[in-house]
Amino acid sequence: MIRLGFLGALAGLLAGCTTLPPLACGPGHEAMLTAELLFGRKIGERLGVSEAAFRHFIGEEVTPRFPDGLTVLDASGQYRDSNGRLIREPSKLLLLVLKDEPGGRARLAAIAEAYKSRFQQQSVGTILRPACVSF
Repeated sequence: MIRLGFLGALAGLLAGCTTLPPLACGPGHEAMLTAELLFGRKIGERLGVSEAAFRHFIGEEVTPRFPDGLTVLDASGQYRDSNGRLIREPSKLLLLVLKDEPGGRARLAAIAEAYKSRFQQQSVGTILRPACVSF
């Protein structure tokens, strides 16, 4: 479980956030948001979210909400638990590009909630950044 207090709280507030100040992007680029979602894969002391289970989650929960594309990277996460122990776990990092609008933020929050519910996770870290994007 990724226990990033600030990021976990941020994920819960995503749907109600106001928009970020607009960027002045150069020719050929559009002002958008980049989102990074951090998914821990341990359940208790064991690896509980297999590669197949994560792919299935992406197919069922993420792709329908963001059908235009996404990137998933393997990662190694760590956090300090309530007893002060450093916990390390294999993780996944999901990268998305989206328009800065309430509907997109709500879809991100729904993905985080679905993951927590399905895999008994305490939190999903979510980071939003303004970006100038070109494809």
